[in-house]
Amino acid sequence: MKKTIPFLIAFSAFLVANASAEIRHVYFGTGGPGAKGIYRATFDLEKGRLTPAQLAHEIGSPGFLAFHPDGTKLYAAATQDNVGGIAAYRVGEDGSLEFFHFEPTGDGGAAHVAVHPSGRFLLTAQYGGGSTSLLPLDGEGKPGAATVTEHEGGSKVVEGRQDSPHPHYCGWSPDGKFALVPDLGMDGIVIYAIDPDKPAITRHGFAESVPGGGPRHLKFSKDGKHIYLLNELALSVTVFSWDAASGKAERLSTTPALSEEAKAAESFNSAAEILVNPSGSHVYSSNRGHDTVTVYEVKENGEALGVIQVQPVRGAFPRNINLDPSGKWLLAAGADSHTVAVHAVASDTGKLTYQRGAIIQVPAPICILFGGVVK
Repeated sequence: MKKTIPFLIAFSAFLVANASAEIRHVYFGTGGPGAKGIYRATFDLEKGRLTPAQLAHEIGSPGFLAFHPDGTKLYAAATQDNVGGIAAYRVGEDGSLEFFHFEPTGDGGAAHVAVHPSGRFLLTAQYGGGSTSLLPLDGEGKPGAATVTEHEGGSKVVEGRQDSPHPHYCGWSPDGKFALVPDLGMDGIVIYAIDPDKPAITRHGFAESVPGGGPRHLKFSKDGKHIYLLNELALSVTVFSWDAASGKAERLSTTPALSEEAKAAESFNSAAEILVNPSGSHVYSSNRGHDTVTVYEVKENGEALGVIQVQPVRGAFPRNINLDPSGKWLLAAGADSHTVAVHAVASDTGKLTYQRGAIIQVPAPICILFGGVVK
């Protein structure tokens, strides 16, 4: 009997540990050679391991993905019959995707998609078309006909890249009252006021970034008082203050992601994605060409950043990175290596450590989206 008690205690501990282990669905948007559509896998948040990716739905170039706020619908900026638009899916309890509608953006393929917190509409950014499209969502989450808003101008600082507008991302202010659209060609953020009842967007302002920076993506600080704007062409992050009442942003500081020596060592370098960890203490950006992630410490009450690490992604051309909801793990998608690699995030320093062996094959991955808990 005495020998049995330790066994029962150990077995009970095993059951508790496994019952509390969280496993989440993960979806991968793709675009490039060998890619057939949206892929999915599961991720073990205790072990930091991904299962092999499986094709969830075949569709053309589903680059960026976004969930409806209720988590039961997923939207992909994709193409169907050579038409750029939004593919809409119902998400099953098992994580499966059921396609139910495709709606054109009205101006070609979209580089990004974001669903408003109200769940009443979504926005897309057309890099090639130079526009932002608003698609209303009905009660079932079905996208309706797009209303296209054209951007105008171009900074012309970088020849061939900034001769015209190139919106690259859609995001929301923390209170959902404004839409922010970084425009690579205009060297700034186009700010729209939102009327959620119509729904509609109206040009509200413009936050100018660094000349020749080429804005790509942005994230807000945890307290909502600052914006971290990633400059694709300059490989830097510009910090803005954000006034929620007026919907205005003021430029404060800019921090290079890489040294000039590091950039000079590669024939091509380009920044791609930016993240803020759940605690708000650290920021991460990916560097294509150099094939790394830069880790920044948030300083001066959020008004500046300091580089503390440049971590190899263990893949090629990291067009996208993402943190799991707990902030314990960072996944890096190598678009050219057809890989997704897992990195552990230190809770105190925010630094990254490659999780050896935690790498899977995904054809041309360019978006990572965490879904719900596996039941």
